[in-house]
Amino acid sequence: MGGEDGVGVVGDDQETWGARAVCRTADPDELFAEGRAQNRAKALCTGCPVRTECLAHALDHRIEHGVWGGMTERQRRALLRRRPTVASWRRLLETARAEYSRQSTGYRELSEGFSQAG
Repeated sequence: MGGEDGVGVVGDDQETWGARAVCRTADPDELFAEGRAQNRAKALCTGCPVRTECLAHALDHRIEHGVWGGMTERQRRALLRRRPTVASWRRLLETARAEYSRQSTGYRELSEGFSQAG
């Protein structure tokens, strides 16, 4: 399965996806901020090509601090409580991303077909 930017991701190798993360050059103090300052860190995640891999890594490894994949530690804890039976967040999030991509492609093909028919 490829990352959001189409580059392949194998397993949960943080070195593979971490090298493409938008935040890789950010000040760590920004990513491990508290309170309202976390919103700046979350903004870095917007549009990051490896946001899904990052979030899955944090959830699968139960990382307690910092913003990962656009979610604060509080948001991740709440998600883990709501979905306690998830064995692999990486697999779940990649499957959801693939399904979304498939549906989006189908919708585009359908609307292109209508526009060509008219």
